[in-house]
Amino acid sequence: MPIKDPCAPAAVQPLRIQTLIGLLICAAGLLALCVQIWNMLQHQPPVRSALLGGSIAALATALGTLPVLLAQRPSERVQDTLFGFGAGVMLAASAFSLVIPGLDAARSAGLLGGSGWAAGGIVGMAILTGGAALLAMDHLLPHEHFIKGREGSDAGQLRRTWLFVFAIILHNLPEGLAIGVGYAGNEGLRANALAIGIAIQDVPEGFVVATALLAAGYSHRFAIALGVASGLVEPLGAVAGAAIIGHSALLLPWGLGFAAGAMLFVISHEIIPESHRKGHEAFATAGLLTGFVLMMVLDTAL
Repeated sequence: MPIKDPCAPAAVQPLRIQTLIGLLICAAGLLALCVQIWNMLQHQPPVRSALLGGSIAALATALGTLPVLLAQRPSERVQDTLFGFGAGVMLAASAFSLVIPGLDAARSAGLLGGSGWAAGGIVGMAILTGGAALLAMDHLLPHEHFIKGREGSDAGQLRRTWLFVFAIILHNLPEGLAIGVGYAGNEGLRANALAIGIAIQDVPEGFVVATALLAAGYSHRFAIALGVASGLVEPLGAVAGAAIIGHSALLLPWGLGFAAGAMLFVISHEIIPESHRKGHEAFATAGLLTGFVLMMVLDTAL
């Protein structure tokens, strides 16, 4: 009896049908998700505002990559100054736009009696939870996948580059979450100040991502494309943050604290060490102070 070839068209046909069915299911799920997001945008103004704020932050990241078309690799001193500037903006945003409003929200909601100790405990636990979540995500990232085939110092440079790029992408998600939580829990002006502050620091951030990839040997086109893509998670995070917090005001202190913890983790774990690694601590610190003051002024003046 002849053995039937498993690679024959008759055997391949069921596989193609299964693939088609799978694609149709995914398309239906994506369509349902789009419909759900559309309904939220129609009936929940904070979600609509969060999407706009997150999109502006993503656009700022994209704009930051454009100078790479005209410039070569910036000096290490300039890179470290930009790193410090971004850290300062994020640090001020964590304090003035997330932690302090979170404490006020915990008192207003009367959680655990509404005392100062209770509010501090709730927001403190949320901060620790946000930091722990980012630590877990950092450990799960496949850093080594991108350095196969490289050896010695070249591999080390490439690993640091991709580690930093992943850190930027990773922290853009809680930045978007922070924007969404800000619109769900703050008055418009305070939320706008937070979104503007994050967008401002996203401009040098996009530039740094693109130049880091350029310095690692990637093409201008790839560096710009990935720099732009790194900011696209912010609108998604903003919509998610506003939608989740919009369902229950009791979640607001936890959401604000979680976003603050995630941002503080990235500042301490990635940005500051990277800005001090090459011996330009003074310039990095000057950038941090400048960014902190800028964000503080935006938050208090607007």
